[in-house]
Parts: sequence; structure tokens; C-alpha cells
Amino acid sequence: MEPYPRSIFDQVKYPNPFLYSAVIRGYSVQGPLSESIRLYGLMRRKGIGPCHLRFQLFLRRVVHWEVSLGKQMHAQSILIGGFCSDVFVRNTLIDMYIKCGFLECGLKVFDEMPDKDVISWTELIVAYAKRGDMEISRELFDGLPVKDMMAWTAMVTGFAQNARPREAIEFFERMQDAGVGTDEVTLVGVISACAQLGAAKYADWIRDIVEKLGPVSGHSVVLGSALVDMYSKCMRVEDAYKVFEGLKDRNVFSYSSMIMGFSMHGRTDAALKLFNEMVKTETKPNRVTFIGVLTACVHTGMVEEGLSIFDSMEKCYGVKPSADHYTCIVDLLGRAGRLKEALELVKTMPIEPHGGVWGALLGACRIHGNPDIATIAASHLFELEPNGIGNYIILSNIYASAGRWHDVSWVRKLVRRKGLKKNPGCSWIEPKKGVIHEFFSGDMTHPMSSEIKRVLMDLLDRLEANGYQPKLSSVPYDVCDEEKRRILMTHSEKLALAFGLISMNPGCSIRIMKNIRICEDCHLVMCGASQIMEREIVVRDNMRFHHFSNGTCSCGNFW
Repeated sequence: MEPYPRSIFDQVKYPNPFLYSAVIRGYSVQGPLSESIRLYGLMRRKGIGPCHLRFQLFLRRVVHWEVSLGKQMHAQSILIGGFCSDVFVRNTLIDMYIKCGFLECGLKVFDEMPDKDVISWTELIVAYAKRGDMEISRELFDGLPVKDMMAWTAMVTGFAQNARPREAIEFFERMQDAGVGTDEVTLVGVISACAQLGAAKYADWIRDIVEKLGPVSGHSVVLGSALVDMYSKCMRVEDAYKVFEGLKDRNVFSYSSMIMGFSMHGRTDAALKLFNEMVKTETKPNRVTFIGVLTACVHTGMVEEGLSIFDSMEKCYGVKPSADHYTCIVDLLGRAGRLKEALELVKTMPIEPHGGVWGALLGACRIHGNPDIATIAASHLFELEPNGIGNYIILSNIYASAGRWHDVSWVRKLVRRKGLKKNPGCSWIEPKKGVIHEFFSGDMTHPMSSEIKRVLMDLLDRLEANGYQPKLSSVPYDVCDEEKRRILMTHSEKLALAFGLISMNPGCSIRIMKNIRICEDCHLVMCGASQIMEREIVVRDNMRFHHFSNGTCSCGNFW
């Protein structure tokens, strides 16, 4: 604040509330804020109460300085009287408590408000969604008398950001039925939900809604990039590329989304070609771009190409490799069987390796059956991710494949002692829009289970006649071969495949989503089934996309 107004204020013997408020506001806007607070304290000590409007403006400025001061101002609003019921004052206090991480205090202020507006509700809905507590967000939303676009969007994006895609899509459908308009934020949220779910028919529905608002080429790069990512994760990389090609403006995010899309689908040549095109347009790649390019090299075993790109990151583009980039290189070396080299790289990394780095090494040990290096990697993972059940399962499987049943027993005892539970294998398939069927490994409770079993047994018989032999090593249990065959037959992706053969028209691609990595036996079955049934089969597991056609897979059996 300029010294001249302050000098005039100091000459006034008995300043009134309006004069105090004017100077306080000047300091709160121009600073220093501490002087604004000091003057407010002086005014109150002299028994002068602030005017209503000035108190609101002052409160907005000071409550976010620190929570203790905000609490004092909360007390002031009650002591002065008249302010505690003011909607603006209450909303400001709610905002303060939210930003300081005291959501329950904000909710208490909200509950005590005699009159609430949509801002009061929406702020808390968004805050609880960000914290991951969608149940409270839903309760608040249900209590909102008039639900506007902001409230609907908060729920859609909240469920999407908390990995609850079906509920996000459900709320978006309700939003559409209610005739509420949508904006880019809403669309990006529901697009993210579709990408998580991998539901291709939902993707087309969302694309139609976007197109009604105008051609995709005319929308922002953020929305275009989200559509590219959605189609890639819905196993339709060609459609993703059509969206990308149609974008009027492209930036590092749209390029990175498309490169990652090609990478996930094993289209390494296309990913590298697009990367080179990107560089020629003088669009500077970022850390995500390089993760996409390096992942492409990993999925097709292009070791030297990957190492060369990794070396060029900082030298040519000024992007310092992060632990995620080292994860790609460890994965690249490990999958190629260069386990000792990968271990040495981890030991000499200039940054602390995180769980992803050690996890890549452990995964490589599973591929190449190296229990010794696996033990080293797992010991670090058990410290970094003590509750990561997947790490224990992989180590147990490695020991089982090596016949080290004593070590298998030790790992299983460790899991029991920690009280960890294995996530059951789950696969889902979408035969038509909005109808998603889930299958869990070993669960034969689907209404069409009898028919599924019959079709699956017929398929396996035909595969065995063509030379298929079950990969019994995919079962990490010390049980008889017949029991291993029974376990393999009811893996969730096989059940989903059989249902797809029953419920979908001949010639249609069968797209299956899976929550964990596809096992070697199921991979063999999918390859054989694509040839015998003359169907394209696409499986999205938690690692990558597998496109099965004419008896081969896009991963080249390298996953």
C-alpha cells in the first residue's frame, strides 16, 4: 500500500469503521498482509466492529494465510454477530478449511448454515472426491436441491479420478437424461472413465456427443488428446490415430498420447515414426513422450534402439531421466535376458530406484527363471511395497518354476503373516453398449456357465488336435497335473473368450479386458483360437494390449 493513504489515516484522531476498512482492504490487496491483520486487531481492541461488506472482503484475503488465523476469523464471525449466517462468509470459511485439509471442519460449517447455495455444496463435493471419499460426495450431491453442471461434473470427474469408471459413466448418463449441458471438463472426465473401462461401444457414444458440439478438430488439444488416449485404451488404435490426424492443433500432449497408444499396442515402428515426425515439427518431447517411446522398444525387444534413445534424452532434448525411464531400460535389458546388466544399472542409478524399477527386474526374472536375482529384487520390493501382494506372488511363482518348494512355502507363510489377500483374476467383455459381463477365475456362476463350459471344452479339444499342450507351469501350485488342467480351464480370460464366441456375431472382433497379466497358457489358447475360429481377439491386461490374429500375437510372445 502506498505510504500517503496511510499517513492520512494516522492523522485521523477517531477513525470510523469505514476508514479502518478502507486501509485494511488496501493492505490486504497490495500488502503487506501482516499490516492488514495488525490494523484489524487494533480496530477490534478499540471496540470498533467492521462493516459487513469489508469484513467479507478482508476474510477472503486472510483466511488462507494460515489455518490458525482462519480459525480466529471464524471465531470473530460468530462473536461479532450477524456475519455467522452470511452465505458468503460461510463459503469463504468452508473454502479455507478445505484448502488447509480440514474437510470435517468445513463440513461442520456447511451443516450449520441456515441457507446454502450451490457453491457451498459443490466445493465440498469436489473436496471429498479429491480425497477419494465418493460416498460423502454422493450424499452431498443427493442433498443438492438444484443440480447444475458444476455439481454433475464434480461427480463424473470424481468417480473417474478415483478409478470407479462405471459410476462415472452412470452419472454422465444421468446428467444427459436430466438435460444438463456439458463442457470440456465434464467430457474429459467421462472420456477418462471410458478409457479405464476399455469399453469400445461407450467410446463411440462419447465421440458422438463430442461431435455434436462441433468437429473434434475444432476442440482443444486437451479434449483431442483425451479422445486419442480413450480409443487407444479401448483397443481401437486406428480410430485413435484418425482422431489424432484430424486435430487442427497438436502439442506435446497429443503427440505423447498417440505415441503411447501405438506403444501399448505393439506398434513400435509407428511409435518411432511419429516421434521422429514430432521432433521435426520442433515440438519438444517431455518425460511422458520418452516413456511412450521407450515402452515401445521394450514391447518389441529393440534393445539398442531403446538404449540410444535413453542416452539422447538429456543430451539432445534436455529431459533428465527419471526413475520411470530407468524402469523402462531395466525392463528392456531384463526381457532380453541381460539380467546382470540390468541389476548393475539399478545399483548405479544416480537416483533412488522406486518400486517400479525393482518390479521390472523381478518381472524379467520371472520370464527367464532366475530365482537368485529375483530374491534380490523382491527383498527391496518387500521394503518399498510391503503390502504389494503381486510381488509375493511373482516371487512364489519363480521359486515354484525352479522347484524350490521350501522357498515357496516361506513366501506363502510371509503372505499369511501379513494378512495379504490375492486379487482374483477378473476379465470382462462388452458384447453390446452398456452391457458388460464379468468373469472371475474359477467362478462358474454365470447364467450361461453350462454353455460356456461346453464351448470352451470343444475349443480346447480342437486346439489339442492341432498340437496345443496346456502350459502346466502357469499354475504355481504343487498339485497333480489333472488339477492344474482344471485350474487353467477356468481362468477368467478363457471364460470371457467362450462367452464372446457364444454371444457375438461371427467375424466380430472379441475384445477382453483383464485386471492382471495374462498367463502363458491363456496366451497360447488365444493364439490358437484366433486361427481356428478365424476371429481377431484383443486382450488388454494390466501390462499391455495383445492382438491375436491367424495364430500369432502382436507382442511376438514378448511380454
